Amino acid sequence: MIPIAYSAEVAKARAEGQPIVALESTIITHGMPYPQNVETAELVEQDVRDHNAVPATIAVMDGVLHIGLEPETLRSLGQASDVAKLSRADMAACIASGGTGATTVAATMIGAHLAGISVFATGGIGGVHKGAETTFDISADLHELAQTPVTVVAAGAKAILDLEKTFEVLETLGVPVIAFGQDVLPAFWSATSDLPAPLRMDTADAIAKAQIMRGAMGLKGGQLVCNPIPADAEIPAAELAPVITQALQEAEEQGVAAKAVTPFLLGRIFELTAGKSLTANIALVRNNARLAAKIANAMKVEALSA
Repeated sequence: MIPIAYSAEVAKARAEGQPIVALESTIITHGMPYPQNVETAELVEQDVRDHNAVPATIAVMDGVLHIGLEPETLRSLGQASDVAKLSRADMAACIASGGTGATTVAATMIGAHLAGISVFATGGIGGVHKGAETTFDISADLHELAQTPVTVVAAGAKAILDLEKTFEVLETLGVPVIAFGQDVLPAFWSATSDLPAPLRMDTADAIAKAQIMRGAMGLKGGQLVCNPIPADAEIPAAELAPVITQALQEAEEQGVAAKAVTPFLLGRIFELTAGKSLTANIALVRNNARLAAKIANAMKVEALSA
């Protein structure tokens, strides 16, 4: 048996058939400093509620997979140290050994699917790191999207990655990549990039119908919905480019590798932009939560009408 605990709010939503949106927990433990991490998590959860869905922040606590965190548990996680960063490779081991870990995109998708949740909001997905042709550093998020039937709403892939290679891998894996409301893919902190969108959809209803049709056709995997950061919160790509280059160079010089790369880069970019990247990050995560709630509601409507 898999030890799973549902928060009171999520348990009620499951019993009443309310739409639920999964949320990851690495953004709390590895993505932002305290107390902004807890404040942002609480804002994101409220954004989901304000758009008529129920938030389910996912984490492993003392060997139990939590689907939804009680307020005091979320605050405790936000101040915890040495929390494992879980993906597909180590999630089961953490649970089996009674450990505590925060879920990445891949692990959150696994937890969401186990709980019957079809929509997940995050900041940005992992992908192909720069220099992957020699390091083979490619996020498990990409393969998870190809096999787990969850629609993931993100502001694209994190801008620190090799975006062109990331989306090429997603195409090879057969993952639908949908730009919401525009013809080009967003680039996390920036609303646009020079990469054309493979698919464009302008409504939550269209996105919901596409995922439901994939299920009806027996196609594995989920969808990646690339939702551009609001224009008033974005950092132009030209302004970010030299900052990202500097952070990447410092990571290489210091021998930062594997799971430590992304937190290091995000931390340095925060410092080099005097906090602007964190402000943008908060805005895009909240924006994604609102869209995810709309998609979850649309999926519920489609399911009831089927």
